[in-house]
Amino acid sequence: MAEEIATLAGGCFWCVEAVFKDLIGVTGVESGYIGGTKPNPTYREVCSGATGYAEAIRVHFDPAKIGYGDLLDIFFATHDPTQLNRQGNDVGTQYRSAIFPHSSEQETEARAAIVRAQPDWPAPIVTTIEADAPWYPAEDYHQDYWAEEGQSNPYCLAVIPPKLQKLRKGFAERLKG
Repeated sequence: MAEEIATLAGGCFWCVEAVFKDLIGVTGVESGYIGGTKPNPTYREVCSGATGYAEAIRVHFDPAKIGYGDLLDIFFATHDPTQLNRQGNDVGTQYRSAIFPHSSEQETEARAAIVRAQPDWPAPIVTTIEADAPWYPAEDYHQDYWAEEGQSNPYCLAVIPPKLQKLRKGFAERLKG
């Protein structure tokens, strides 16, 4: 298996991570920070909005089972790519909608995915395509947050179930049994 990586930012990483965990072909999802300037940022620093980092996820996947374009279609269907520097009540550049391609092929696919997704949205998609940059994994307690603690967190309970419902409705054939 030649594993690949997709790096996506679409608001709170807890909420984006939960969407991708149970997809066929996904071998792992890691929450972290990308796109800023300070080495080894902390969650508190990123949340301040002063570092330039985005809360993001790295999706490790088997391209023989799920394609990069499929992951992008799911990404666009489960967050609002028309909101600039925000997702719902989370506001700031750290919550921006962004794709960080790892190759020129991924960049080409990202541009095509934006075109494919645009008819589903009433406003222009503002998702940026940003250069791959150093990745910093988030602190351990952020990893697999929905499964570990998120289901008792009121914020997560308000945001994640609607995303999972969109996933089940539009991509049921992509879900692990």
